[in-house]
Amino acid sequence: MEAGGSFATQRVLVTGASSGIGAGLAEEFARRGAVVGICARRRDRLDQVLERCRAHSPGSMRWVADLADPAAVDELAATALDELGRVDVVVNNAGIPLRRHVTKLDPATVASVMDINFLSPVRLTLALLPHMLERGSGRVVNVSSVAATLSSPGEAAYDASKAALTAFSEAMAIDLWGTGVKVLVVYPGLIDTELITQPGNDPVVDAVTPVPVAELVDGVFSALAEDAVQVYVPGFFADLAKGKAGDVPGFLAGAAAFVASKKAAT
Repeated sequence: MEAGGSFATQRVLVTGASSGIGAGLAEEFARRGAVVGICARRRDRLDQVLERCRAHSPGSMRWVADLADPAAVDELAATALDELGRVDVVVNNAGIPLRRHVTKLDPATVASVMDINFLSPVRLTLALLPHMLERGSGRVVNVSSVAATLSSPGEAAYDASKAALTAFSEAMAIDLWGTGVKVLVVYPGLIDTELITQPGNDPVVDAVTPVPVAELVDGVFSALAEDAVQVYVPGFFADLAKGKAGDVPGFLAGAAAFVASKKAAT
């Protein structure tokens, strides 16, 4: 990143960019001068985001891809490197929510969530990493979740997929220390996107007020400017994670009591 938060010389790939967090990040990278490559499954929504990106960065481009398919991940990596010329920053944002009680889960569902939320971003990162290492610079921004560290009740499969992404990211950061390739793990709380009402998911527990995408975007760019290795948005979730680490039994008992109180109130 250049001084003053400019990305004028950068080529940035953002997955899951047709709406929500991915769209917000892509548009901000473009506003800061990056040539942005975006991908998602929904062509019409992706085209709308591309138009907004091109208002700031005319060279930006998009690819329609379903990253649940490993072959599509490989094709995206190859295409992005070819058409962008290089990838300086990859933002692994594509993923799916799954709010479902553990008694309603089956192995196939858990595997599908792990494939999309963990294996897909890892596969894309590993495809792009050699090129970053060859240049001696690069950024990997992995969008995890506070669920990775707080083990959100009713989201066991989702929690596990994001925890796996977090652990991989942290170990990767250590392995790449001093190479010029840096890793940022993003821990969003409840963000005001369409995923809150995604079909096939249990209702969101009424515990916190969703924060706007713009707040998450601001947090990510502040973290990039500071060369941070992680960022929680909202920031108070970092304190909750520290509290949990200091007293896991107490945290789990408190979370179970909270869920029980919510059920009793309905």
